[in-house]
Amino acid sequence: MADVLNQNEIDSLLSAINDGSLDVEEAKEQSEEKEVKDYDFRRPDKLSKEQMRTLQMIHENLSRLFTTTLSTKLRSMVNFEVASIEQLSYSEFIHSLPEPTIIGISKLEPLEGQFIFEINPEVGFAVIDRLFGGLGNPIDDIRSFTDIEQVVIKRVMNWLLGDFSEAWENISKLKPKLLELESNPQFTQIVPDSDMTIIITLSARIGGSEGLMNICLPYIMLEPIVSNLNAQYWFSSTREKQTPEHIAKLRKRLNEALVEVDAVLGSTEITVEDFLYLQPGDVVRLDKKVEENAELKIGRSRKYEAVVGNKNNHKAIQIIGVAENLLEESEDDDE
Repeated sequence: MADVLNQNEIDSLLSAINDGSLDVEEAKEQSEEKEVKDYDFRRPDKLSKEQMRTLQMIHENLSRLFTTTLSTKLRSMVNFEVASIEQLSYSEFIHSLPEPTIIGISKLEPLEGQFIFEINPEVGFAVIDRLFGGLGNPIDDIRSFTDIEQVVIKRVMNWLLGDFSEAWENISKLKPKLLELESNPQFTQIVPDSDMTIIITLSARIGGSEGLMNICLPYIMLEPIVSNLNAQYWFSSTREKQTPEHIAKLRKRLNEALVEVDAVLGSTEITVEDFLYLQPGDVVRLDKKVEENAELKIGRSRKYEAVVGNKNNHKAIQIIGVAENLLEESEDDDE
């Protein structure tokens, strides 16, 4: 679509024509010249723009699944986003990878062939640090992974590969399987160097570390399902999924979601001076009596009444009923 000029640009153009600084005939000749787009026959595009947009949607969904999976496993702030999707030859992709890195040679059954799931060392070491009890901080010097670290990374890759089936289910029923790990890109050859591949690059943020993940899908592997990579097929499959089984699956995922629960014993007001001079053993008087119930909050909302006690030598609370204000809100809604 042609660019639309605003009023200031129109006025500037008319002024340039009036004072002679712009030659109308020369501008007309330039506009009539056809724009030529370079085409590299060594890198022919295999997928259309619509098919690339469908891949974008698939992997945006995959990024959300990765975020949920690793946030749960690592108990830390994790975020994945699609950084880019490109069509490159296999040799260009391999030569762009760092060494050492984490290369998972994998399959997508029932599709024939193999694909690469690569995790940059910055992300890999952050995950390992977090799983070993650290904060997920980045490391200064990139080194090779030890045997124990490779076992841990293999488990992490299997966690993430488990999300591929759900991300691709609108297009085809695929089952990922990790075959082996490799650290040197030059020793990894899943297709000829000249074969075209689709490279999906994800940016990952784990704790205080940032890095990239790459998914390399050879076109020859995707060819049997390329015809399904369109928006119409995607959305029609989505509508067909509203079955009792799908709803039960969504309910199961909601039931597994983590929520923050707080038991509020009471509150009070003190001066800043008193707060600054608080010492161990000082007593702060609350606005509730000992025999009164505690408030149980889910997020910021008061939901239940509870009593405080001990169970198995641990502090505990016992829910005894729904909060009164919640019942009042329900009655108001009925009216």
